[in-house]
Amino acid sequence: MSNGMLSQDEIDALLKGSDSSDREDYTIDTEDYLDVMEKDAIGEIGNISFGSSATALSTLLHQKVEITTPTVSVVQRQRLSDEFPHPYVAIEVNYTEGFIGSNLLVIKQSDAAIIADLMIGGNGEITDSSLDEIMISAVQEAMNQMMGSAATSMSTIFNKKVDISPPSIELLDVKEGEGTEAFPKDDLFLKVAFRLKIGSLIDSEIMQLLPLQFAKDLVDELMNPKQQAATIEAVKEEIRNEPAPSYSETQHSYASQPVQKRAERPSVDVKPAEFSSFEPVLTYQNEMKNLDMLLDIPLQVTVELGRTKRSVKEILELSSGSIIELDKLAGEPVDILINNKIVAQGEVVVIEENFGVRVTDILSQSERLNKLK
Repeated sequence: MSNGMLSQDEIDALLKGSDSSDREDYTIDTEDYLDVMEKDAIGEIGNISFGSSATALSTLLHQKVEITTPTVSVVQRQRLSDEFPHPYVAIEVNYTEGFIGSNLLVIKQSDAAIIADLMIGGNGEITDSSLDEIMISAVQEAMNQMMGSAATSMSTIFNKKVDISPPSIELLDVKEGEGTEAFPKDDLFLKVAFRLKIGSLIDSEIMQLLPLQFAKDLVDELMNPKQQAATIEAVKEEIRNEPAPSYSETQHSYASQPVQKRAERPSVDVKPAEFSSFEPVLTYQNEMKNLDMLLDIPLQVTVELGRTKRSVKEILELSSGSIIELDKLAGEPVDILINNKIVAQGEVVVIEENFGVRVTDILSQSERLNKLK
């Protein structure tokens, strides 16, 4: 300092100090709210849920969809404008069964416009990212399919039925204060961010925003499931451990009863029972030998997504881009048929560039054999 004035270096140092203190006021360390195990659990829930959502979206858009392993962070309400600087589309879903809470799915408006264009039969190569009413409805349906599939996966993860409400959609521009009513009233949120790739059209980010307490409740339930099964087992164990009356006690109780004089019965000639001897029949081994002879016979495996009935007029009106609604709900398992007979159910997955089916429920071997007869 010279003549009571600050040098440029001193001014820069003060400014840097001021900036760093401001950043400290807003910087959040995720580990202050979630330990490593909780953070990994949230990531795994998101990974499994949105893995199935990618399959549902791929089926809708007829494009290869990839959703990568998520990153987890904690966000303050006052920093939402920094987290979401672009115009976005927010899809709010409330859980109606299984959990009490809400889930906000956020994507860029430009990405939503591409998805909507693909949904209504376009090629996704658009220059205008604005959304009209039809495109908003298309995006809402795509997100409904994704979240329905995610809810089905969560049912498997938590071993209970999980259901959601139909999603509501908001155009979100936080800096302008538009659509912010879609955010829950909490002060802290957990942001689970995935990298989203759709063919060569989208390489962006899709984010799941949960109230922090709701996210912690999910982790707690995953790591410490309800003790109903343990309680039932404890009751069973208590019943098993109850001492059963011994033979001597039973005999004593009978002996203590007053002896009544029995009427004399005529003597009966009793002979020991005689049983015919049977040679063991090796039915199972014989069946297995017969089955071995049939193992190389090819069978037709069909995966049925769903069915519907349409009139001749409706069939003739079909064109490229038409959507046919099937009789199955979003997220329901598909049927796996062998020679046109249902033997299993599963969920559609994407293996590299091909579709596949992960079996979730299947008949026993004997039931499957009966189906093939």
